[in-house]
Amino acid sequence: MAETTARTPRPARPTRPARRPRREGRLWPAHLVLSVGAVVTVFPLLWQVLTSFKTFGESTRVPPTILPEHWDWSNYATVFSSIPFTDQLLNTVLMTLLRTAAQLLLCSMAAYAFARIPFPGRGAIFLGFLAVLMVPGQLFLLPQYQIMQDLGWLNSLQALVVPGMFSAFGTFLLRQFFLGLPAELEEAARLDGANPFTVFWRIALPLARPGLLALGILTFLWSWNDLMWPLVVNTDPAQMPLSAGLASLQGAHLTEYPVLMAGSVLATLPVILVFVTMQRQFIQGIAFSGMKG
Repeated sequence: MAETTARTPRPARPTRPARRPRREGRLWPAHLVLSVGAVVTVFPLLWQVLTSFKTFGESTRVPPTILPEHWDWSNYATVFSSIPFTDQLLNTVLMTLLRTAAQLLLCSMAAYAFARIPFPGRGAIFLGFLAVLMVPGQLFLLPQYQIMQDLGWLNSLQALVVPGMFSAFGTFLLRQFFLGLPAELEEAARLDGANPFTVFWRIALPLARPGLLALGILTFLWSWNDLMWPLVVNTDPAQMPLSAGLASLQGAHLTEYPVLMAGSVLATLPVILVFVTMQRQFIQGIAFSGMKG
């Protein structure tokens, strides 16, 4: 019998890793542009913080100095003694939260009606909403002021909140989102006996979370920074929001820029804290607001 010799297998040759295209060298221009843009964006906030620690002489010096020579912490105490900062902060928080909550509810209901519920004159009424978007907001100041005056709401919180509880832009934004939802879900709910409000509250509204998030973020930022309407309707410093209160720190002949910058830093801190806490939601909301409906 012929003896069979077992052949030892040859060791496998090590495979060379696939060469990746060298993209790092081609990405440095984009990184450079983004870095320059980040510096340009952050520099005003950094300048604001540094100016809040300067003296008045340093803030008006030419050429300007970046770092303060003597760090003056008294500017922050001056803010609290110059304006009722705590009352104005509370007014700002209440105005922002009430406006945002009201717009999310009212605009979503109106948008769902325009998108999903057929009724006579729906197209003409929606065109009227779109026409409002083309009118400058300053034209509504006088009629709204007269309404607030007739209601006796001047120098009150409701004067700040009620005119901002609804917006044509929010209705348009959410309507475009509701139009993109599949109609099969609503038809299945109606077959199960759900009425239009149940379909809206339990099916359409949860699916519209990205649109609600975008509208909530935009309304929050707009309400927190709103300046013109609070200046017109509220003249009592205790009833003003922070935006109007900080504007009153600017004098006709002399402005204490370090005090003004200190107040601006204090007014910006809550927004920064909210952004850090809800960073992912902010990015998703802003990204959705830029998408085509």
